[in-house]
Amino acid sequence: QVQLVESGGGLVQAGASLRLSCAASGRTFGDTVLGWFRQHPGTEREFVTATTWNSEEIYYRNSLKGRFTISTDNAKNTVYLQMNSLKPEDTAVYYCAAGPGRPVDNPGSYDYWGQGTQVTVSS
Repeated sequence: QVQLVESGGGLVQAGASLRLSCAASGRTFGDTVLGWFRQHPGTEREFVTATTWNSEEIYYRNSLKGRFTISTDNAKNTVYLQMNSLKPEDTAVYYCAAGPGRPVDNPGSYDYWGQGTQVTVSS
């Protein structure tokens, strides 16, 4: 069993930065994929980015490359999502997930999910 707890969301103005954290506890392995997804109101959950604990594999949603960065701190069992130059359309609930992650952009590929953290970007 794996528990995931996100933090770091909030209300910011357009152009600002935020860093989300996802603390993992329980049993994970080096090849476990850690993903970030987001969900806009009334829409399906969409892929943002994913990596493995050893960061040998990193994937991004094409439209977010260059603004969002995923990283891990193995000592803290934490995965981060650094979000820069935020836009109003980035407003969503952000979730971290863990699992086999194949394919990485499919929510069904992940077994464990955090509770989500709200990010709101005002114009």
